[in-house]
Amino acid sequence: MLTFEEMWQRIIECDRKYDGLFFTAVKTTKIYCRPSCRSRKPKKVNVEFYDQIGKVEEAGYRACKRCQPEVEHSPQVAIVKNVVTFLVNNYKQHLQLKDLAEEVGVSPFYLERVFKQETGETPRMYLEKIRIDKAAYLLKSTKLTNLEICFEVGFQSSSNFYKIFKNIKSCSPSEYRKGLHYELDGS
Repeated sequence: MLTFEEMWQRIIECDRKYDGLFFTAVKTTKIYCRPSCRSRKPKKVNVEFYDQIGKVEEAGYRACKRCQPEVEHSPQVAIVKNVVTFLVNNYKQHLQLKDLAEEVGVSPFYLERVFKQETGETPRMYLEKIRIDKAAYLLKSTKLTNLEICFEVGFQSSSNFYKIFKNIKSCSPSEYRKGLHYELDGS
């Protein structure tokens, strides 16, 4: 059980680890939020805390449209899931952040921030990993040349392909094809 002061500190810090454990209700606006909500912080005297969503709604509060506390997961999870699906289905295309943002209906800045917050990677890094995974599969299962694979998986330049491949797989594409790779994940 957290004290009022502990819960207040969590909302000041926008601490996501406490989402779902309690809800912040603002008496003056009659809105309730998650602890991680990024909306402007209310005055301390105008705040009440509830440990259950049913209780806060019974008290007459409505859900914040920004943090959507009534939704089981963070609202950003849906955005990230849609971007990942789009990347997996379109990895061969020349994609830019603005294209991804347009696809999910948010600004490029917001998308990059949310994506990194949820996955620990930028959309570009995630796309590169998808492309390298596809390239690794093609290296092992086809007779395509390294250069053909480079363009097949969506890279625009061979130097970038080789650099990123080596960075992710810790070996060159040729070494990977010959089985001279030792990855931590066991592949």
